[in-house]
Amino acid sequence: MKIMVLLKRTPDTEAKIKLTADHKAIDSSELQYILNPYDEFAIEEALQTKDKVAGSEVIACSHGGEVCREIVVKALAMGADRGIIATDDCPRDPLTISKILAKIVEREQVELVFCGKQGIDDDNMLVGVMVAELLGWPHVNVVNNFELTDRVAQIEREVEGGQIEVYEAPLPILIGANKALNSPRYVSLPGIMKAKRKPLTTVAVSELGLELTDPQSEVVAYRYPPEKPTGKVFKDKPVGEMVAEVVKLLRNEAKVI
Repeated sequence: MKIMVLLKRTPDTEAKIKLTADHKAIDSSELQYILNPYDEFAIEEALQTKDKVAGSEVIACSHGGEVCREIVVKALAMGADRGIIATDDCPRDPLTISKILAKIVEREQVELVFCGKQGIDDDNMLVGVMVAELLGWPHVNVVNNFELTDRVAQIEREVEGGQIEVYEAPLPILIGANKALNSPRYVSLPGIMKAKRKPLTTVAVSELGLELTDPQSEVVAYRYPPEKPTGKVFKDKPVGEMVAEVVKLLRNEAKVI
């Protein structure tokens, strides 16, 4: 069975985001990029599934060009068997990226796809779901538990309020991994050395035979969130007076009591 993991390159979680002068893009000149953290849970689940299903192969795939090589190599170092990078000269919107990835899934005749539940940069939860829809596959996102028995997946996903939904679906299927799904393995030195010898191929988007249209959406502008107001400090007064003042502000200004 072929299992594919879709990967995204995102800014480091500790990066300080700066905007360009016109506020139409993020200034990436000093940004450090990493593998989207939720994708690590997807890789781990794919590897665990491979261990349970004899003869399986795990393929790590990303769109975006040579800049994505580092994250694909990390997936190979974790244990994926081979990697694919869809190289592209143009920035793409989520729908177009989904079409590209769906085409690669079709070409590779994959039966099970894992991805992170969302990218930590845009937090849109779009690409995984759209890939499944373009393929005509069932899909479940924010998955906390996954079991595969006789080509039928038993899935649990988290919903608001701490409730759990339970699904059952046959292959092929796409799964969006949540952080409660597993504990990703660390990359070992032997894994890094093995990754250098594993196949990593590139495919130009122009070679996929897709008729790609202009983006269906575009970013008009970015803006920083409003600055938090300065906090109020209460001191040099008796405790009783400070408590009374705090209660008054909570009631009259914050209106939380």
